[in-house]
Amino acid sequence: MQFDHIGIVTTEKKPGESYVAATGVWRTDFRQHPFRIEWLRFAPDSPVTGPVREMPHVAYRVDDIESAAAGMRVLLEPFDVGPRVVGFYQTSDGAVVEFVQYKQPGTSAAAADAGRPPSAKP
Repeated sequence: MQFDHIGIVTTEKKPGESYVAATGVWRTDFRQHPFRIEWLRFAPDSPVTGPVREMPHVAYRVDDIESAAAGMRVLLEPFDVGPRVVGFYQTSDGAVVEFVQYKQPGTSAAAADAGRPPSAKP
């Protein structure tokens, strides 16, 4: 398990955000942020509800989402987001975590950040 990013819910428009129709959210590219922050601004009619919409989350790269999430409460079943699959879960003490499984096994942080401007790299 390796740190990937932090997701923070906001009601403010952020520079560079893009809309994800499937989840009804405007999001920023955490790879462009020096501290790997992903800003999330949900549309009023977003199908996402509960802790994922209301709380920040910490995302981790994992080799297998199912194994990493064993015993956790499912908040959003894993879904495809291009080069990776992600799922959202809640820990026994209430924290929201996102598990990120890259489709190319062994994708390193450097490979996942390829193409990111040098000024934005941590």
